Amino acid sequence: MIEDYIGYVYCITDLRNNKKYIGKKLFTSTRRLAPLKGKSRKRIVKKESDWQEYYGSSEEVKLLVEELGPSNFKREILHLCKGKGELSYMELFEQIKRNALLRDDYYNGICQAKIHRSHVKNINPDDLDFCSDQNASAPSQSRRQSSDSEGK
Repeated sequence: MIEDYIGYVYCITDLRNNKKYIGKKLFTSTRRLAPLKGKSRKRIVKKESDWQEYYGSSEEVKLLVEELGPSNFKREILHLCKGKGELSYMELFEQIKRNALLRDDYYNGICQAKIHRSHVKNINPDDLDFCSDQNASAPSQSRRQSSDSEGK
């Protein structure tokens, strides 16, 4: 059941040009409110996020969805995750596996994560598929050579 997970890693595809965006989203949002009068502990309020209507944090993608309408975009869930560390790891994994920053057919402009080993202890590396995306490809040899020669 979906209650067993805290969030998901997704792929949004622009159906006009097949350009994609990889991101993550939590199912709930948590806010800390000031304590009630006479109490000392802050209150924690959890509520369902807008995950069912969510089209990413990319300003470019959000603007395109607003201009063109949601029917021009396909949303798919790639991974359901049980912890925030796992969620961040799987988002970064998908972005790196697909070379999202190196390719022009992705809207992603930044990849970042700070993940401690203890937060991903439940991920089995044998379950990770490094070649499942048919569009995923390694950077070209010439690109690697040019970046290697720049450092010399």
